Amino acid sequence: MTAGYNTISLGTGRKEFHPKKPRPGIEHYMKEAGQGTLGQIGGGKNVDESIVGNFMAERFVRQAHLNALFPMIDKDLEYKPATRVEGACASGGLALLSGIRSILAGTAEVVLAIGVEVQNSVKAVYGADFLALAGWYHNRKEGHAYFFPGQFSDRTQSYYDAWGKENTRKALARWYHNAIENARLCPTAQEYTNRTEDLELMAMAEPDPKTFTPCLNVMDCSKVSDGASAIAIVSEEGLERIGILPAHAVEIVGMGHAVADITQPPVDPLTFSTMKVSAAQAMESAGITKEDLATVETHDCFTIAGLLGVEALGLAEKGKGGDYVLEGHTARDGKIPFNTTGGLIGWGHPTGATGVHMAITLWEQLTGRAGEAQINIPSERPYGLSMNMGGDDRTVVSLVYKKCNP
Repeated sequence: MTAGYNTISLGTGRKEFHPKKPRPGIEHYMKEAGQGTLGQIGGGKNVDESIVGNFMAERFVRQAHLNALFPMIDKDLEYKPATRVEGACASGGLALLSGIRSILAGTAEVVLAIGVEVQNSVKAVYGADFLALAGWYHNRKEGHAYFFPGQFSDRTQSYYDAWGKENTRKALARWYHNAIENARLCPTAQEYTNRTEDLELMAMAEPDPKTFTPCLNVMDCSKVSDGASAIAIVSEEGLERIGILPAHAVEIVGMGHAVADITQPPVDPLTFSTMKVSAAQAMESAGITKEDLATVETHDCFTIAGLLGVEALGLAEKGKGGDYVLEGHTARDGKIPFNTTGGLIGWGHPTGATGVHMAITLWEQLTGRAGEAQINIPSERPYGLSMNMGGDDRTVVSLVYKKCNP
């Protein structure tokens, strides 16, 4: 993968965002992100195939058939194959996986992958109803008004009951702190200009179940975001075609893709069982272990998901994810920095774009292009891992990225 490009993650928190003023449409985001990547690889003439990941454009912006927007991005994409994939919040990861499989199948040498979502188009309660479609909608009437915050509030309550509230609440606040500190180093992040001095004090605010959820406050939640991310997926021959050196790309050396039954509740609310399987698949196929990782992008749609992601990866025992975070191991100067541009909590969560944004962050870090957000990548640990989750641990795509030799 190479030539990544992110639009701004637009929503509350960005100075450009105003809820009562017209905002860009989904075609604008696809065009900006697509042209941002195509400009780095010689244009659409070098692309064999295009893929867009998107969750719910039909509801949020009343537009389906997104794959037919690619010729609008670049006229040289006219009449070339393009598809759309959907897997809730893992739609971006599925777009990447689809592009990788086309490369491996030999049906393409250069694939343009875009993830996109526009969600600030409706009132929050309506948006919550649309997002509930990422779960089993049959349970919608029995669930919380804000369906997914309610789902993850329930997981948080289970975590409190099993491992204690005080330490867990501190760990959730630390996760938020780390996310915002990282987002402040990334100009496209939704929380880039967040200047709150005591982040953890704010994040420790007691949730109000009358207006939101019993166990999560708004700082515990990822943002409602509009945006797009694009990246090129290429073979070695494709690299030569677009004139990019291997040192400016990352090699995809491992893949994991797992799906669980959406009609059933989590097997264990204290575990991301599907993420655990997917991450293990990816590392096994790459021939590495968690000790080989330099950095991780995990799907922290809520702060509790950050802790459960740490445990799913096996970095901490079950119930010890909070301790691992509080000990500083996931911070940008820790053992394995997580979500170095802010993750979903700090950078934002344009649902269908998130998996592609994860890939771009890892591409930037492993090739030294992350600017102020750059972390140290040890030569003995040249690997990154992304874990992109759809719904409540129902669909998970995990990928292992390797820094290429110069």
